Amino acid sequence: MSDELKKLTEQAHDGITTFDFDGNKTPCIIIEEKKYDDMLAKIAGQSLSINTDLNILQDGLGNVFVEVVLTFSKGNIVETFMINAKTHLDFFETLAKTSMFALSSPKSNYGKDNVFMIQLPRPEKAQDALEIINNALIPKNQK
Repeated sequence: MSDELKKLTEQAHDGITTFDFDGNKTPCIIIEEKKYDDMLAKIAGQSLSINTDLNILQDGLGNVFVEVVLTFSKGNIVETFMINAKTHLDFFETLAKTSMFALSSPKSNYGKDNVFMIQLPRPEKAQDALEIINNALIPKNQK
């Protein structure tokens, strides 16, 4: 394993899952409870937008990581999550289908309470990202 791949693997966020939300499988990023509570306290009751960037990092050998950067228009909040697309492909597949994902704390009841839903303003970006991820997961010598 290269040093860069090892570094990305170590940075990968563990709290990646999906849950049922109104009959639809929905991707979710689970963040530490205090961080989640602090974030909600800064933005509670405010109208805001969240810019979501999906920066895809690949090595040509079938390893793909996606840096998800969330920039909130209020509260001076920028959150970055590194996701291993090889182990969490279902997150990106459901993101491409639903164009939304949730932020949640470990103590939340997924799909019922205490989740913060984020709607992507441009659904085609998630679909484009999934296509890039799927192509990158196949090593070049196997295409």
